[in-house]
Amino acid sequence: MAKTARERLARLLGDSEPTGSFSAQLLAPAQLLQLEVSGVGPVRLPLRAPLAKKLIAVARPAMFGRGEETLTDTNVRDTWELTPDQITLGGPGWTALMNRALEHFRDELGLPQTSCLRAEPHSMLVYGKGQFFLPHQDSEKDDAMVGTLVVSLPSAHTGGELVIDHAGESIAYRASKEELTFVAFYADCRHQVTPVRSGYRVTLTFNLLAGTETPAPEAGPATELAQCLTEHFTTPATPRYQSRDLGLPNRLVFLLDHEYTQRGLNWRRLKGVDAERAALVRAAAEQAGCETVLALAEVKETWDALPADGDRWDDYHEDEDPDDFELNGLIDDEITLGWWTNPDGTGSEPISLYVPDYEVCAPTPSAHLTPYQSEYEGYMGNYGNTLDRWYRRAAIVVWPRDRAFAARAEAGSQWTLHELRDRIDAGDREGARAAAESLAPFWNKVGAQAGLLGAALDVAASLDVAGTAAMLLEPFRAETVTQDHADGLAAVAGRYGDEWTRNVIDGWLGPGHHYGTDRSEWVNNNLPGLCGTLRALGNPEVARLLAAGAWRWMDDQLRLWTTIARSEVRQPQLEILSSPLVRLLEAADDALRDEITGALRECGDTVLECLMPALRLPDARAAGLDTVARDCAQRLATIVARPLRDEDNWSIEWTGCGCDRCDTLRTFLGSRSQRIFEWPLATAGRQHVHTRIDSAGLPVRHRTRRQGRPYTLVLTKTDELFTRATNARHKAATDLAWLTSTRGDASART
Repeated sequence: MAKTARERLARLLGDSEPTGSFSAQLLAPAQLLQLEVSGVGPVRLPLRAPLAKKLIAVARPAMFGRGEETLTDTNVRDTWELTPDQITLGGPGWTALMNRALEHFRDELGLPQTSCLRAEPHSMLVYGKGQFFLPHQDSEKDDAMVGTLVVSLPSAHTGGELVIDHAGESIAYRASKEELTFVAFYADCRHQVTPVRSGYRVTLTFNLLAGTETPAPEAGPATELAQCLTEHFTTPATPRYQSRDLGLPNRLVFLLDHEYTQRGLNWRRLKGVDAERAALVRAAAEQAGCETVLALAEVKETWDALPADGDRWDDYHEDEDPDDFELNGLIDDEITLGWWTNPDGTGSEPISLYVPDYEVCAPTPSAHLTPYQSEYEGYMGNYGNTLDRWYRRAAIVVWPRDRAFAARAEAGSQWTLHELRDRIDAGDREGARAAAESLAPFWNKVGAQAGLLGAALDVAASLDVAGTAAMLLEPFRAETVTQDHADGLAAVAGRYGDEWTRNVIDGWLGPGHHYGTDRSEWVNNNLPGLCGTLRALGNPEVARLLAAGAWRWMDDQLRLWTTIARSEVRQPQLEILSSPLVRLLEAADDALRDEITGALRECGDTVLECLMPALRLPDARAAGLDTVARDCAQRLATIVARPLRDEDNWSIEWTGCGCDRCDTLRTFLGSRSQRIFEWPLATAGRQHVHTRIDSAGLPVRHRTRRQGRPYTLVLTKTDELFTRATNARHKAATDLAWLTSTRGDASART
């Protein structure tokens, strides 16, 4: 017996009588159709081989769609195609026959009685011997398209069966040799045409389009469903594998059986049992005080599985069919909604919403459907044998009207901010505040979408509640703030004060929002203009907070990279920081500029690898750079004045970690005369010494002589000890000469 409300809902909907099949067939007399083809003339039925060859002569190789592309590949689709403008359909009985056929297929496919099907000509296809079409799924070429109609002309041929698959069921249709054979099927069904073995298979294909809306059923049949909905939304949720309560669920997601495209996702065009279930759910939702939308879902399931007739420890081979497995137990599933309609049915929008298992109701389990992708992982010890399967399913999403704002907001923040703005503009500030407060449990995860900071600042300023306003702005980071946001920043700062603004900006610039090169680009491209505009608007404090936060980041970066010993690692990173440093000094006020230049003087000489590239930049005349230039000149002059190393001095200054091995290494390195040291050392010791030498970038070659026990580590000081010092002195002299020639006054005041 089902235990939860959603499980009872799944059972109730699953027990409903199916209203139709996914495909259906109809035979009709051939004389009711009169057919003409441009360049060929009348087509007499049954169709003979000579006439089929004439049709091929005016046809083209058939194409097929793959994603956004239209391709021709005879390894996938090998047939001939004529376009609708080449074909004329008529005859005294053809229109009446087609009308009767469409009514027949409406009923057989389970479409509502109020639906009106139309058949739109798509193509004429001619298959000769050996030609085929591999399994595929038709694209919905019109918003109203629900399926495909294939009319096979009578002809003597073998093979060429139309095989249609859906939800694990497969039906093969063979064309009559004497009569017209009509076959209709839903557009989401995978189907194929098997190779023709002899003769010619000729068909007319049509897009099936549906109109009118399905009326909701009377309230009676939906009453029990409404009671289940009410229970679901008033009972704390429990995860599948835990007993703890998670609070009341925000929504219920009913997974449907058929696939739909974004264009075709519409209440009027639901297929078969989906239409019946949707009508029941909508009626129940109305009784229970809920709203409904249609959505598209991506489903991933991970199963414990074994190959059919296979062994648990067999290796999986790529040529095995990943669908040919026995499913033993569901390990995990993930459901994400990526698109949904508006509750009023007037439009739709992209979203991103993860749906936990306790908010899902699936009358038909995904395992009963055909996945569009499967991946099998063989035996992996504790991981067992797992099979991942992916499905695309439509869904009905239900939520209580009194929780509609939060339910929608969790999936798409753009609508959220517009709705809050509309409520404020309508004079419902209290309603807007209450709605905004309902976002707190999840807003930090979904709020920071690109391009929304301006709207968030606008709403935050208008709410006039400091805590709620801070919550709305919390998800964003400094890298999203541009000069265009200066007015909004000024408004919220003026509304809530300096302390509130400091906390918000510190959050944007904090360690949790550190995004690598994004911060560097933001300082480079946005910070000076943003700070300048804020000062022009009379908000120097906000500008100072932003620049000070940027300096904290820059200071951390300089402290990190200037202490890296290996120049090939250190130098490129410091050079990258040169331009942001110049822009930061440009954005800073006098007090912060003095703080920055003072901190730069405290850095080691490796900071020159950032400062000299900065001074060479075209915009390096910004205030504060004269002080930097004087400091650089002093450092460079000191380096140039250092005496050259004596030719017999092989000593290297170095301090290790303090262990016995590092003390031994330090003694060797400090010797003026010893160049080579042979050191019997076990594996762990050799690794430790290797790491210390490499991380410090010492001019010492190390190799292991694998003789005896333990092996001998041979350390040799290299000539790089002398060339490094010479090169550093030469570079310092060159930089000092350039600095003197371009900034003579600044360097002269050293």
